[in-house]
Amino acid sequence: MRIFQVIFMTFALLAGFPAAWAQGAFGGGPAHITAELDSESDRPAPGGSTTIAFAMTPQQGWHGYWENPGDAGLGMTVDWTLPKGVSVGTLRYPVPETLLIAGLMNYVYEGPYAVLADLRVAADIAPGTRLPIRAKAQWLACTDKVCVPETGDLSLDLIAGDGAVQPAARSRFDAWRTHLPRPLGSQAHYAVENGRLRLSIPYPAGAQAKDVHLFPLGAGLARYAAPQTITRNDNQMVIETAASAEEAPVGQVQAVLRTGDHVGFLLTAVPGAVAVPAKSGQAGAILAALGGALLGGLLLNIMPCVFPILGLKAMSLAKAGGDERLVRRDALAYAAGVILTCLALGGLLLALRAAGHAVGWAFQLQDPRITLALLLLVTAIAFNLAGLFELRAMGGGAGLAARGGVMGAFWTGALVAFVATPCTGPFMAAAMGAALLLPLAAALAIFAGLGLGLALPFLLLAYAPALRHRLPRPGAWMGRLQKILAIPMFLTALGLAWLLGQQRGVAGMTIGLGAALILALLLWWLGTRQHRGKGGGLVAALAALALLAGAATALPTTAPAVAANSAASVAFAVGKLDALRAANKPVFLYFTADWCLTCKANEAAAIDREDVRAAFAKAGVTVMVGDWTSADPAITRFLESQGRSGVPLYLWYAPGKDAMVLPQLLTPATLTGMVR
Repeated sequence: MRIFQVIFMTFALLAGFPAAWAQGAFGGGPAHITAELDSESDRPAPGGSTTIAFAMTPQQGWHGYWENPGDAGLGMTVDWTLPKGVSVGTLRYPVPETLLIAGLMNYVYEGPYAVLADLRVAADIAPGTRLPIRAKAQWLACTDKVCVPETGDLSLDLIAGDGAVQPAARSRFDAWRTHLPRPLGSQAHYAVENGRLRLSIPYPAGAQAKDVHLFPLGAGLARYAAPQTITRNDNQMVIETAASAEEAPVGQVQAVLRTGDHVGFLLTAVPGAVAVPAKSGQAGAILAALGGALLGGLLLNIMPCVFPILGLKAMSLAKAGGDERLVRRDALAYAAGVILTCLALGGLLLALRAAGHAVGWAFQLQDPRITLALLLLVTAIAFNLAGLFELRAMGGGAGLAARGGVMGAFWTGALVAFVATPCTGPFMAAAMGAALLLPLAAALAIFAGLGLGLALPFLLLAYAPALRHRLPRPGAWMGRLQKILAIPMFLTALGLAWLLGQQRGVAGMTIGLGAALILALLLWWLGTRQHRGKGGGLVAALAALALLAGAATALPTTAPAVAANSAASVAFAVGKLDALRAANKPVFLYFTADWCLTCKANEAAAIDREDVRAAFAKAGVTVMVGDWTSADPAITRFLESQGRSGVPLYLWYAPGKDAMVLPQLLTPATLTGMVR
């Protein structure tokens, strides 16, 4: 019966060919799916490779097909004409969509998509050699009523060179790669009994999985149009559906598991027992991630850029005395500012990732313009604490943070959250990694939990009078404490200037320090007027904004050149890591950033110690460093593969073994103990 359905569908589609011809198919007019051949690098290096792509754009209402088209349709075929020494690997398709027509399941793409392949250049090709790449591609373009075979003669003219990749091309190909199925890494098992296929897939309980669908890569595994039932229990996902009417598969099979919008995993399954899982949700994983976010947010309060602001708010509580209503109102406003800012940052992060950008937690400090803005803001706060001027007169976010009342408390919370969240401390890494994989509502709950943990000390002081009564009574000590609290803020400003230098070199640091100096003179002028009872806050605010805009425009557009490797370590590269592991070399891989205090503390206290270096050298350990100070899609992708969204991350690769994740707080004994 099924074969008759397929034949009927095929003839129904072919019946539209005359109309399709009249519309311009078969070379008579514009294609319904346009194709362009693109290359990530125009100058691939001899002995290396680059990625090329067929960028496909269907017209509205038309669709193309996955490599296994399902019950009907055809995938793309390519005939290559390549110069000597150049070869192209297999086509790699993005995760497809499902389209059910007349009871037949089609695996399709209804919007723009790209099919990728690796182009390899032989090592003996001389630099400067022209590499003409020609491809004759055939594909099927269909609507729900008509199908049209289309063809395209596509070409690329490359030159053997240094393998350089332009930023625009890197961004474009990174976006396409996000839709390729990623290797699952763990082996699945399947069983066919009484016409039913059951597939057991190792899949973390905390990992997001929505709109799940199994796409078999070959015939004979499952009936494409049959409903699929998905159950999850702990770290196992089981998919049950009708087995194919053809002869049951023998041995290893492959399929793509869709776990979201055009994202999924390539899995390999072998015959084996498939247990019946009890249905369970993700409540346990969400609660664990939420607990980690709460604890992580609580620990952020001891950051040097947060504690002074928190100290000022504690002093405001002391001044409030026994007015419970006022104290609790301010505490709730402060918590709202913290939580809403964390939600805004988390929502922006999820939106950027959904748009194909390879970003992770703390992405804001990877932009030198944000670093510059924070430098000027922290400088203003430090001089305010030192008594140079009254910040409330300036208006804007910083001024609101210095004000009293609900708005002052709210903007203080927003400022604290924005400055503190780039650091990923204990408990936070797993929570933030889980947030990027969980459903949207659960992810936002985790970001809100981080904000709640950050706001918790102030809430406890407000709602626990016994704690608040232990605060010293108001007095002259408050003025002295305020000036003392200016010290860590000045140190924070110095650290931000150093970070700006790491991101944009000496020129960037000079611009930042120069802007901070001009801002200090501007604030000195404002403070002088304030002491005379005059205004000037609006003028100062506008001048500060103009200063920020001018300094941001003057920043260099590229990061400073740095040595890729040093005597003590090598720069992170997936290919280099794979080569070391293939050679059975022990590797200590860690990811850091100049704005990450936890990272720098671990490096000073454990990684960069002489005894640790000596132990690693004796054992032949290669230390590999991934520097995430500036955005790096390759590092972001690798962090994602480890279930993380930020730094630090410490991995130990013993010879012939998989990675062991080390604690986020390191000691010399932890590192030297690995090589004993």
